[in-house]
Amino acid sequence: MIAISVDLGHARTGLAVSDKSGFLASSLCVITEYNDEKLIDKIAEKVIETKAEIIVVGLPRNMDGTEGESACRAREIAARLTDKTGIPHHMQDERGTTVTAHNYLSAGNVYGKRRKQKVDAVAASIILQDFLDSRRG
Repeated sequence: MIAISVDLGHARTGLAVSDKSGFLASSLCVITEYNDEKLIDKIAEKVIETKAEIIVVGLPRNMDGTEGESACRAREIAARLTDKTGIPHHMQDERGTTVTAHNYLSAGNVYGKRRKQKVDAVAASIILQDFLDSRRG
């Protein structure tokens, strides 16, 4: 199973992809796009290019578990991606993934502009790895 993960940001959206066995997630890229329609088109291209079998979208819940405006947007984009690609989606809680991504990048001495360019893709890989791990048990 190949899965692709989407970490929706305000302007930057991180993508990650799994290996064919669905065991390991790795960062794929960051898409910079402000227009949701264009963003969906660009993500859909990557979904098809990677031959993904499932789309995992980060669900930005509040720390108390409630959902706000960002979660509604994530659910809407996930549904539109499924409509556009025919690939099913799964919503994965993403609480804490950006902080974890920053910690990983700090441990690797990645700072400044390089960090800003990578953090969303690293967060997407954390979201995807959490999904893959939960499927295994």
